[in-house]
Amino acid sequence: MILAVMGAMSFSALTASAQDEAAATDTTEAAAADEGVAAQDADTFNAEGEVALHQALKTKFIEGGAGFMALVIICLILGLALAIERILYLAFAKTNTEKLLKKVNAALEDGGYAKAYEVCTKERGPVATIYAAALHKLAEGGSVEDAEKLIVSYGGIEASKMESGLSWISLFIAIAPSLGFLGTVIGMIQAFDAIQVAGDMSPNVVAGGMKVALITTVGGLIVAVILQLFYNYILSQIDSLSIEMEEASTSVIETVVKYQSK
Repeated sequence: MILAVMGAMSFSALTASAQDEAAATDTTEAAAADEGVAAQDADTFNAEGEVALHQALKTKFIEGGAGFMALVIICLILGLALAIERILYLAFAKTNTEKLLKKVNAALEDGGYAKAYEVCTKERGPVATIYAAALHKLAEGGSVEDAEKLIVSYGGIEASKMESGLSWISLFIAIAPSLGFLGTVIGMIQAFDAIQVAGDMSPNVVAGGMKVALITTVGGLIVAVILQLFYNYILSQIDSLSIEMEEASTSVIETVVKYQSK
């Protein structure tokens, strides 16, 4: 009987332990399943959020009038293309003037104007072009005054090259909001037509035309603001290069005068 009681107690203990372990396992699995569902729901929510944003932009584009909004987008694309081209051109046009001037001085001491001209032709940028023009004139027997006049002429040419395309960017800056305002006017006309047809001035009747008016205006203003930022940045770079060209012109003339005085 004692052995039977002890066996029954041991079996009961083992059964209870097994039930506790099973319950703990079920709880862990349930928690993991809940976390997986929560993570899946989060991913679904994020995906749905991105789709909703994309669909919202697409919907606003269509509601604003595909024709006018497409023209506004074209202005943005063309304006950005021209702005990026100018930024890259000005970036490659920058020259280490001090380093170039040292090379010119060394070339003058080594081989005269012809050698210095050859050094400048291997460099890029408006400063190197101005140096090359002046040294070429001097190598042909021209005077310092002739070189100064040539520097002024080439400076104007290089400045025109740097400003190339800016008029088109400013045109797109002006056209984009104008298209937006045109869409506003057309939207207002549609709203008044709807009021005339319905014979009622309720918000539901006017909402469609007003929505078109506001969306096109916002689109045009956003495009104009973006292009205006790029335009002002390009102007600042052109001003910086213009100052550098003027300083370089003075430096090359001083270098030539010192070389001739030896």
